[in-house]
Amino acid sequence: MPATSELIIDVARRAGRLSDEQVAEAENRRSGQLDEFGRGPSLRETVVALEFLSEGELCELAAAELGLPVASLTNRRISGEVLSKVSREMALQHTVLPLAVEPDRLVLAVADPFDLMVIDELGYRLGLAIDTEVAPPDQITAAIARFYGGDPGEVVVAGSGDAAVPDGKDTETDDEPVVQALHTIMADAVRREASDIHLEPLERRFRVRYRIDGRLLEVEGPPKRLQLALISRVKIMAELSIAEKRLPQDGRIQLRIEGRAIDLRVSTVPTAHGESVVMRLLDAAGLKPDLGELGLEEGDVVTLRRLTALADGMVLVTGPTGSGKTTTLYSCLQEINRPDRKIITVEDPVEYQLSGVNQVPVRSEVGLTFATALRAMLRQAPNVVMVGEIRDRETAEIAINAALTGHLVFSTLHTNDAASAVTRLQDLGIPAFLIASALRASIAQRLVRRICSACKHEVKPTSAEHIEFAAAGITLNRLCQGAGCPECNGTGYRGRVALFEFFVVNAEIEHMMHDHAGLLALRNEARRLGMRSLRYDGLRKAAAGVTTLDEVLAATVSDSD
Repeated sequence: MPATSELIIDVARRAGRLSDEQVAEAENRRSGQLDEFGRGPSLRETVVALEFLSEGELCELAAAELGLPVASLTNRRISGEVLSKVSREMALQHTVLPLAVEPDRLVLAVADPFDLMVIDELGYRLGLAIDTEVAPPDQITAAIARFYGGDPGEVVVAGSGDAAVPDGKDTETDDEPVVQALHTIMADAVRREASDIHLEPLERRFRVRYRIDGRLLEVEGPPKRLQLALISRVKIMAELSIAEKRLPQDGRIQLRIEGRAIDLRVSTVPTAHGESVVMRLLDAAGLKPDLGELGLEEGDVVTLRRLTALADGMVLVTGPTGSGKTTTLYSCLQEINRPDRKIITVEDPVEYQLSGVNQVPVRSEVGLTFATALRAMLRQAPNVVMVGEIRDRETAEIAINAALTGHLVFSTLHTNDAASAVTRLQDLGIPAFLIASALRASIAQRLVRRICSACKHEVKPTSAEHIEFAAAGITLNRLCQGAGCPECNGTGYRGRVALFEFFVVNAEIEHMMHDHAGLLALRNEARRLGMRSLRYDGLRKAAAGVTTLDEVLAATVSDSD
């Protein structure tokens, strides 16, 4: 049965025929029966197996919801001309039965009227408009055996059908090629250590790209004819509605690929040529919870550990989307995750599960925003609070008040450098004296690509490169770069490392913030006290052979800017 039958369960729940407790029990039972590729019984099948509702009752509810007739198949007579329009294999594969035919229309009995992909596909294959009636799947299967012959319990392997197809229409859109193609794309992305998979419908082709080390790499994509089936397969696995193609949707897939547990955050957006799908790969094994593994210099590790040991106050991590802020925050939480400390987070969404940490996902559709979740969390008497992102004044005010009332608060902001966190909070409407009292430090970070260790070699610095490093006060003895090899897909880079900038608030800077000092004055004072900029940290890593000067210059701005 298609996984779109979850829509039928929703209809039954809204009609009061299923309780939330019954649906939850069915979902738990179903999740325990899925294999590593997310295959297994549908929620509809599980509800029937638990005897909460029969297939007949579900069909009546679905038909009433869509205003469709319920087909009676018991004493039905169907002519050979009608049966010839749909092959036995196609009928078994999709659990459909042809009932009547007109010159340009075909009436079909279907088990799942919400599965518009199948209905559209059959109409496309047959060159006919499709009218549907609803019937229980066991009745359709029995009728197929009666009219076509054969074992009613036979399972047809997708792709084995020989249905007639109008000229110029391809049959290779069956389930098995689609499942195999999607698994190949996902497994290849995991092997290449990609962070995202992009499935992009274009006018004449279906493009697949991986984001590897922050850069998009196009790979060979499947045929354009598989576009609809592939996207629908992803949406089914993510428990999204394949009937809804006009609005963006978000979902999640949990898989095991090559022995590794992988979470995929799925986002769909309608475009001119179909739905664009992006899958963010979250590999818990790739999470680096130890502060020493983040790429911090030894002195910065000491500073960050001192900040995480504070009893109260606010520590912010700043940077653009995709700069590794969440990883840094998780590392900070893991550093202080002990039985004697209660830690609560509110995230959108929860990216990784941290053992021993209470993690709350934002659900805006039911009113659970960052602000409402944070307000409720503070009544749970936590020692440490993490807010995934401060986006508005309300969230900022609650977070600041929490930091001033005995809680250690971690959060993120989108700013260009560490000191700009002060002005960003002021832009959100937070008074300067509250920022001065609550803020303990702001950390800016960027991600740059590491030189591939398999093809790294030394090169002689140019005079311009000597000048760049000398201006920062760094003595340059060598530079390294990657030649490009199979290990790094010929790019010369493999993996990424973070650049950091620590803006630590001391008594002098606190006094300056209280007096409404400008951003330039705060930045200059911090540098006088020893703050190293993002550019300087990058140049140090380039001089150490970790990354290249080109990467540093692309990710950071000059200290004079």
